[in-house]
Amino acid sequence: MLPLHLHFHYNKVMIREPIIDKELREHLDSLPDDRREVFLIADGEVRVSAVSATRMVNQMSINHHLGLLETYVLGQGYIAGALLSSEVKGNDRIQLQIECGGPIKGMNIEAWACGAVRGYLVQNPIPLDHELKSLDTDQLYGPGFLTVTKILEGSKTPFSGQIMMEYGHLAQDLALYYQQSQETPSLFALSIKFDPLGRVWGAGGIFMQALPGCKEEVLEKLQSSSSSLSAMGAFLGQGGTVREYIEKEFSEFGVMYLDHAPILFSCTCSKEGFEKYLKGLPEGEKSEILKGEFPLVLQCFNCGTEYKFEKSELEALFAEEK
Repeated sequence: MLPLHLHFHYNKVMIREPIIDKELREHLDSLPDDRREVFLIADGEVRVSAVSATRMVNQMSINHHLGLLETYVLGQGYIAGALLSSEVKGNDRIQLQIECGGPIKGMNIEAWACGAVRGYLVQNPIPLDHELKSLDTDQLYGPGFLTVTKILEGSKTPFSGQIMMEYGHLAQDLALYYQQSQETPSLFALSIKFDPLGRVWGAGGIFMQALPGCKEEVLEKLQSSSSSLSAMGAFLGQGGTVREYIEKEFSEFGVMYLDHAPILFSCTCSKEGFEKYLKGLPEGEKSEILKGEFPLVLQCFNCGTEYKFEKSELEALFAEEK
């Protein structure tokens, strides 16, 4: 069934819903831009990708009309997508898919090398049969599979790997994926800080990978120190930068700055894309649509943007196809 909604937009490309909360808007304006930054530590034996994502997660939450729990779960997925995008280049993109038996049911995230991230929860809102006492996601995921797919420009076949989730925590299961599928010791940290009103005040994450030749003692030392990392979301929410955080938390390892890129919530959807979809429908479905209520609104799963179609517009569109 095609989703119908009460609020319509006339734009032809993805719409970023406005942030109405004045205090939140002023807070976001006071923060550095969202970025993905890359470092080497431990004499070049470990690569660290890190992102600040407070604006992205807030915009994602508003566009998808999420509650606090949904923002936390999907926000972690977006941060993970932004981190994984450091693995591809040019026009390449990477997809993160989770299929699970818990209330979440799953999520789909897509991120481009340029830093654009989009995606959605399979269940929004997440249905719960009891009140949660914490934001422990283990009970939300349940048994499931995590799949990472790289779609490389010029390659006919995507590169994909999959694991069975063991932890029900996205950061730990992503680390498990890299250990099992690529035999690369890795560590992820995904951090979202909410203020007392339930607003996302800071968000960011880290992706550490051991490079070939990394010494075992370096890995052991990093594993030990990672358990005492300060909350990145809180640090970024106070106006700190990714670089300041990495240089503070990993000062004993020696930090070499490599590169940076912007990240943002963005989608390739457009009204023209939905017009092509409508034109390709069987004639019987087109007739049923024309008998229904108008305006007709189609919604993009990946970004929440709604596209409005008046009856006269569809009649002309279908006539053009004939």
